[in-house]
Amino acid sequence: MPEKSVDTLIVGAGQAGIAMSEHLSAHGIAHVLLEKSRIAEAWRTGRWDSLVTNGPAWHDRFPGMEFRQGPEAFVSHDGVAEYLEDYARQINAPIHCGVEVKKVGKQAGTPGFVVETTDLTYSANHIVAATGPFQKPVIPPIIPEQSGLQQIHSADYRNPNQLPDGAVMVVGAGSSGSQIAEELMDSGRTVYLSVGAHDRPPRSYRGRDFVWWLGVLGKWDMVTPGPGTEHVTIAVSGVHGGRTVDFRRFAQSGMTLVGLTSSFAEGRLYFADDLQNNIAAGDANYLALLDEADAYVERNGLALEEDPEARKKWPEPDCITHPLRELDLQQAGVSTVIWATGYTTDYSWLQVDALDEQGRPAHKRGISTEPGVYFLGLPWQSRRGSSFIWGVWHDAKFIADQIAIRHTYFDYEPARAP
Repeated sequence: MPEKSVDTLIVGAGQAGIAMSEHLSAHGIAHVLLEKSRIAEAWRTGRWDSLVTNGPAWHDRFPGMEFRQGPEAFVSHDGVAEYLEDYARQINAPIHCGVEVKKVGKQAGTPGFVVETTDLTYSANHIVAATGPFQKPVIPPIIPEQSGLQQIHSADYRNPNQLPDGAVMVVGAGSSGSQIAEELMDSGRTVYLSVGAHDRPPRSYRGRDFVWWLGVLGKWDMVTPGPGTEHVTIAVSGVHGGRTVDFRRFAQSGMTLVGLTSSFAEGRLYFADDLQNNIAAGDANYLALLDEADAYVERNGLALEEDPEARKKWPEPDCITHPLRELDLQQAGVSTVIWATGYTTDYSWLQVDALDEQGRPAHKRGISTEPGVYFLGLPWQSRRGSSFIWGVWHDAKFIADQIAIRHTYFDYEPARAP
């Protein structure tokens, strides 16, 4: 038998769970947040030492609190964790840390659920899975473990000093891979970077950060990505006060760029013949945003100074004009491979009809196929901005409103006839 009852149980106390708590409190809906570690644990221990946010603090925050570091800061990962802790205290979120949810199942004879945890067994009318998309690091099964190479995921990278001596292969050139590769190069390492399909926005243009341009151009409100672009990464960085990621600049500084990593055999990595196309597509994405920004300035008569430097192009490096198709890792001195290849989700604890055949959330805007179960913090949950602190806040409001609407039905009592 359940030991405790609650109307809504939120699994996870990161940015999604905290935002959910604020909106449920506004509706007067009793709830509890269960967090298996600490508040915002992924920001504390799932990031490398030098990581800062990819956007300025004025943009990616909850409406009810600013960052201590100031609006233009690119905040460290510890600073983000502190911010979320502060916000949780401000809204008096009922968080229970050190409690892991082991299983959620239907409660027989009721519309609710039974939640088994490492602490208590709960009964709940509503479940919000706010564990986010970064649950299980993914390392593609390309290089066998017995190869003798050290292989780690970007989630386990901390700084160059943790790695054995030697060159480093970084696979994945999104925000994480490009930042880690640049840090390793700046530390004096020989670095190879495997570059796949990516978007590459300017860090800033005509005196405005790219997040501002995405806002005024309506791009944060894109509802779904185009076919085949769901997992295209964005190469952007807030390091050194924020600057544009430019792979040609990396190459001119000594980094070797290669195409998508495709296979491994007899000590050699093999790469797809797509580096030039990937770089060209990233350039096209970059220039398209500049063109849209210029058109917006002219159409609206804004006094934003022109920025011709943004369109200047670094010389074409040899590694792009004559890309490597294979690399003998021992001969190249590569001792470590860092996989910046993303994450997958794990909802094995959610044993209700809310997942598709691949175990992924089956939902529309976070409302699952199982009545009473909701998802929050997913990429593209409702729009492009859903993965960000401000975006998840708006998604949480929508889900809290749906739970409140559901209450109006459960609380309904037909009027008695006179």
